[in-house]
Amino acid sequence: MKNIYSTLLLLLISITAFGQSSQIKEGDKLFAQRALIDAADAYEQVVDKNQEVLQNLGDAYFYTNQMEDAVETYRVLFLRHEAEVAPEYRFRFAHALRGVGEHEEADEHMSEFSGNDVNFDEFQRELDTIAPHVYTTDQIMNNSAAADFGIAYMGDRIVFASTRNQERPIYPWNKKPTLDLYSAEMTDEGELVDILLFSEDINTDSHESSATFNEDGTVMFFDRTSEKRVKNEEGVRVAHIKLYRAELVDGAWTNIEALPFTSDEYSTEHPSLSADGSKLYFASDMPGSEGSFDIYVVDINEDGTYGTPQNLGTGVNTPQREQFPFISEENVLYFASDGHQGYGNLDVFRTEGDFSEVQNLGATVNSGRDDFAFVIKEGDEEGYFASNRRGTDNLYLFNREDYEPPVVEFEDRETNVETGRQQLRGVGNIYFDFDKATIKDESKPTLNKVVDIMNKYPTINIEIGSHADARGSDEYNMELSERRAASTLEYLVENGIDRSRLTSEGYGESMPLNDCTEPTGCTNEQYAKNRRSEFTIMNEQGEPEDRDDYEINEEEVEEN
Repeated sequence: MKNIYSTLLLLLISITAFGQSSQIKEGDKLFAQRALIDAADAYEQVVDKNQEVLQNLGDAYFYTNQMEDAVETYRVLFLRHEAEVAPEYRFRFAHALRGVGEHEEADEHMSEFSGNDVNFDEFQRELDTIAPHVYTTDQIMNNSAAADFGIAYMGDRIVFASTRNQERPIYPWNKKPTLDLYSAEMTDEGELVDILLFSEDINTDSHESSATFNEDGTVMFFDRTSEKRVKNEEGVRVAHIKLYRAELVDGAWTNIEALPFTSDEYSTEHPSLSADGSKLYFASDMPGSEGSFDIYVVDINEDGTYGTPQNLGTGVNTPQREQFPFISEENVLYFASDGHQGYGNLDVFRTEGDFSEVQNLGATVNSGRDDFAFVIKEGDEEGYFASNRRGTDNLYLFNREDYEPPVVEFEDRETNVETGRQQLRGVGNIYFDFDKATIKDESKPTLNKVVDIMNKYPTINIEIGSHADARGSDEYNMELSERRAASTLEYLVENGIDRSRLTSEGYGESMPLNDCTEPTGCTNEQYAKNRRSEFTIMNEQGEPEDRDDYEINEEEVEEN
């Protein structure tokens, strides 16, 4: 009987192992075919996932925007196999963590990947003081389940790419139809109407997307996926993307031809034509690129020939992805990147002049997911972009306004932040790292401004009130806030302010600026808002100045 049980156990183990092996082989085949959703389904059935299965499953989730599942899978991968995992998985893990708001853990992995100290809170606070614009955004109404992206201006109409054509073949990557180009009108309410499919001369059973037009709308450049598949470095057959040009003749798009610098061996994609029609910007992974995709520009000569594509260089391009360039009528270049520090995955950046420096557009455009395909009419301060922040690619419209920097708030201590605010414009609050009372370099310009103001108005006395977030005991947070207030005071004294004009007070976690009053339940950036020092103007009796007695001329302060 013992031998029978042993035989049955071995048979059961063999059957299970065979099933596991079959599921892995099926998953590997689908993954190689870039059928990522189906590959994930197969890998999910594998009970004992080895390193390769975890890597592929994590990537399948990541590239189909299932970031919560990607985080869980990558975390197991690094827990079990960290020493053997290639660096690019750490890079994707960090971006997946950004996508779900786990910025502290993302910082750790991105720092390890890059070899630099990456601190999201510092990045966000600094950007809050230098971003030139703030954007008001709204998702464009979409009455279909399609993925839409890549708006371009075409006279009074817009052109965009969409998976809404159900007659097209299903793309195995995301199990949606292949992309077609559409034109439409945009209502004042942000709804696409009079949606028209481009002709079969433009749209095929391959993907077509990312159109751009000359000034009078008679020439169009666009993407089309090549019918030919070639082996990549991993031995997988892939179809690259080519740039095409078409002319509008007698109301029909004709003379459609691939640009001479395209190839079956690499992709050229996402064209953007300059306002004068002399330059075409695009993305490519052609030989000589800095990373997986770079931004290039090519001259269009008066006779219709093309120059040699030029890489825009390391000011714009990183070892990662730079895609979706758009050159505005004011020659400002906007593009998407996951290589420059941002909010997670693809962010939109801007650059101008010699393109040597780039700037993130900030949190009013960018999210933890992919934000891309940004276009703008700068004279009207409005435009469009695409984002998958809500699960699938959708179009967003925006209005843009100039950004005014934060202010230092001189406020009535007893009424906290709701009433009695006294403001000195152009000065920002100072913030602290978690569990630290050290003055950060980025806070020194703000404190120097306070020094200037106190020198200009020698009768002002200041109370420095410092605060902590809700993580930690009440007693510890009170002591921590007192140390923060003391270090802030010492900085002002070291820079020439008489100590008799300054007092410091710690308030612990008793005065949060938001609803983060528990040690869990908020993001790191939400907690960070409560780790701060504030300044209150005090009268000769050591009490907060009454608003009616406030004698400082605000215009003079602004000038100062």
